[in-house]
Amino acid sequence: MTEPRTIRSLGVAAPGEAAFFTYEEAPPRAGEFRLETLYTGLSAGTELTFFKGTNPYLHSRWDPEFGVFRPGERGAHYPVRFLGYMEVGRVVESRSDAVQVGEVLGMSYGHKTGHTASGNDFFVRLGDLDPLVGIYAAQMGPICVNGLLHAAAEFCGENVKELGDGVRGRRVLVTGGGVVGLLTGLLARIHGAAEVTLADRTPQRLEAARALGLTPLDERVTEAGEWCKAHWVHGPGDRGADLVLQCRGQAASLQTALRALRPQGSVIDLAFYQGGAPEVRLGEEFHHNGLTIRCAQIGRVPRGLAATWDRHRLARETLDLLRGCGDLIRETLITDIVPFGDVPAFLAELAARQRHAIQAVFRVGG
Repeated sequence: MTEPRTIRSLGVAAPGEAAFFTYEEAPPRAGEFRLETLYTGLSAGTELTFFKGTNPYLHSRWDPEFGVFRPGERGAHYPVRFLGYMEVGRVVESRSDAVQVGEVLGMSYGHKTGHTASGNDFFVRLGDLDPLVGIYAAQMGPICVNGLLHAAAEFCGENVKELGDGVRGRRVLVTGGGVVGLLTGLLARIHGAAEVTLADRTPQRLEAARALGLTPLDERVTEAGEWCKAHWVHGPGDRGADLVLQCRGQAASLQTALRALRPQGSVIDLAFYQGGAPEVRLGEEFHHNGLTIRCAQIGRVPRGLAATWDRHRLARETLDLLRGCGDLIRETLITDIVPFGDVPAFLAELAARQRHAIQAVFRVGG
């Protein structure tokens, strides 16, 4: 049995102050295996909410039984010692029959130098897949796949057969060109959408959309709702996107999504909002066009589909995407590879908008 080891984790000591924390980890017990982290990806939209102090868990507590937030009862507090959910690690010791030493796995255990897991924990074998794009295998990719699955359920109910059932042959708008928007748009394109347009204001994101085969729409120049109504005409009084995949955590973006839809269309909402929503005007397009807003988040698949679309299947669909488009994804999305020790300064610059990154990856091991 190996010796105990010291693990270093990235967290937030106080608002605006990223920091490293350490703890001692015991050797793996029977049924467990030990990993050394190679890469861990930043989910900026979620993690910067802890850095900035805007995450709802810092101000209220989620009650899983009632499905509500309880104000005045904080679910998280500073220091936040662990962040992140996009990790790739190499197995360096195993006392589990589930994995072998040397295997490279995609997991979700946070920005840490290493981790000890049980053979029952969720992991994805990466095989010969580039470990850099492997950061998407266990969590971020399935988030995007689940967005398409919710779109399929909107059109097919419980009779979803394939992931493309909601986008095939349809005109799709993606609002927001971060990682979620770009990956979800790419999934929609390769699963048969007639056209996928991605709306954003950032030149780097618009160029990434173009590289992925999506139609970039510059919101600095053109209002996305008006563009969709002008370009996608289905009949008299029937204009707009068949489907909008809303991937930007801003209420104004949700309002844009509603304006862009054809009558009785649906917004599949993958965004994480942190404040109120005064820009969302439910008495306007939402009401008069009979629209639907459907939240898609990784905690649940559409009702009635859990038996056939579990987390393993979402991950398999992700691996198919990464194997087919891995080089393109790496070249287009991964804009920054940051040594682990330099991450606190990097986060400060990112939060202050002194630099821009589509996907930052932290390099931990070799």
